[in-house]
Amino acid sequence: MTFRFTTAGESHGRGLVGILEGIPAGLPVSAERINAELKRRMGGYGRGARMKIESDQIEWLAGVRAGETLGSPIAMLVWNRDWEHWQDVMAAEADAPGAERRRQVTRPRPGHADLAGSLKYDRRDARDILERASARETVARVACGAVCKLLLEQFGIEIGSHVVELGGVVARVVPHRFTPDLRPGSVPNPGLEPGVHAGAGLNGASDASPVRCLDPDVEREMIARIDAAKAAGDTLGGVVEVIALGLPVGLGSHVSWDAKLDGRLAQALMSIPAVKGVELGLGFEAARRKGSEVHDEILPGLSRATNRAGGTEGGMTTGEPLVARVAMKPISTLMSPLRTVDLKTGGPAQAQSERSDVTAVPAMGVIAEAMVSLVLAQALLEKFGGDALSETKRNFEGYVAQVRARTPKGAAS
Repeated sequence: MTFRFTTAGESHGRGLVGILEGIPAGLPVSAERINAELKRRMGGYGRGARMKIESDQIEWLAGVRAGETLGSPIAMLVWNRDWEHWQDVMAAEADAPGAERRRQVTRPRPGHADLAGSLKYDRRDARDILERASARETVARVACGAVCKLLLEQFGIEIGSHVVELGGVVARVVPHRFTPDLRPGSVPNPGLEPGVHAGAGLNGASDASPVRCLDPDVEREMIARIDAAKAAGDTLGGVVEVIALGLPVGLGSHVSWDAKLDGRLAQALMSIPAVKGVELGLGFEAARRKGSEVHDEILPGLSRATNRAGGTEGGMTTGEPLVARVAMKPISTLMSPLRTVDLKTGGPAQAQSERSDVTAVPAMGVIAEAMVSLVLAQALLEKFGGDALSETKRNFEGYVAQVRARTPKGAAS
């Protein structure tokens, strides 16, 4: 079965729907696990009033029975609690003759989809664009990604994230055994307890911080900058690092451009609203170093001396931790608006102000985890197939045994 997902819904519509197809039958799932991920997405210092209104929880619509997936498309619904205040604004029915919708948006915001979308779709009210372009849509992505996390856990694969930069403040304490230049466990880890892993361990530590940062001193400075930006009517961006552990070697492929896993990861992460940059491993830093300082030497046992590549080579996983960094620009809705043009009059104006966040960088990390989970789940199912989870596991175990058989006998690991 083809693996794919899609979402539907507007920011202030009745709700959001996520449809996920291709998950094998027999995967244990629960609404509680999905809702826990949705709650993580709602957190983070600097979020706006919308997060105080919503309490995101899924309703299963299809694809699950008795706590297990059926192999058919999975459909999940999240209601928007704020719908009651927007029914007349978002109603599907046509307006009465001469009536005009409330809350029209005719002053497009620089940095948002407002203007380009209004011109592309020939809309006079940019609300027809911004309602779908809003990051509220990522609720459905996180729900689909949460199902994929449950699938990946069945194969020992876990995913976590933490904020490494916010508002120009860079964290000094990072989970060192996951960084590109070091093998896992090679040095003491000041950010996490010994033996923790990327999913529960890394997220347990980062989620405890209001900005999901592992450096307490820097956390305080990030919070101070968020407060200052809020007072000035401004917004802040930042960088999140996403880490996946337990991946087998060989997910993805080198044979076609659209099969390369690193390209698929970049596309998925760049699709998150306000994301403007993605790096794997050393990323842009690799362009500044000599080859001898970039490539990961292969050791007896076929392990790597370093992980500067960030877990991929030639479009395939190497078996090392996958390390991706995702850069988010400041949110385009400003309480002290920038200059724009009123689409009704064609004259100069101040951009529209919609209810928004000062920063959503901590929440973006949760969304990035979801997108990485979706890409990795797709790659895993491409590699191992199976209509039932039991079949996928048999194929996986056979492949792992095949790879282990290639490791030289008696070699040091």
